[in-house]
Amino acid sequence: MKTRSQTAPKPLKTVRLPPVKPRPKQPPQPQPQPPPSRKKGQPLVDRRRPKKPPTAFFYFMEDFRKTYKEENPSVKSMQEVGKACGEKWNTMTFEERVKYYDIATEKRAEYEKAVAEFDKKKESGELSEESDYD
Repeated sequence: MKTRSQTAPKPLKTVRLPPVKPRPKQPPQPQPQPPPSRKKGQPLVDRRRPKKPPTAFFYFMEDFRKTYKEENPSVKSMQEVGKACGEKWNTMTFEERVKYYDIATEKRAEYEKAVAEFDKKKESGELSEESDYD
C-alpha cells in the first residue's frame, strides 16, 4: 500500500480573477489617538497626585553613597556601591537605623497630609478632571 507522500499530488484547480481597477488616491485620514496604554486591571493614575516618599533605606543610601565615594574614589560601578550599601544596612543595629526611620516617618506624614488635601480638592471640584490621567 502506498502512503500519501508516495503518490503524486492532484493538480490544483486555478480560477482566473477579473482585473482590479486602480482606485483614485485619497489624502490619508488622520488616525485617532489610541488611549494611553496600561495593563489590564490597573486603575487610572492622576499625575498631579503627590508621589510617595522614599523608605528609610533610601535615605540611608543617600548618605552612604556620599561617604563611600569619598572613601573609595576608584569605584565607579553603581552595582558595587549598591552591594556595599545593602551589606552595611543589614549589619546595622536598630539604634543606628532609627535616624533614617525618623526621617522616613516625617516624610510619610507630610505625604499623607498632601494626599488628603489633594483628595479634598478633587472631591470639591477645584481640580478639573481633564486628561491628566496616565
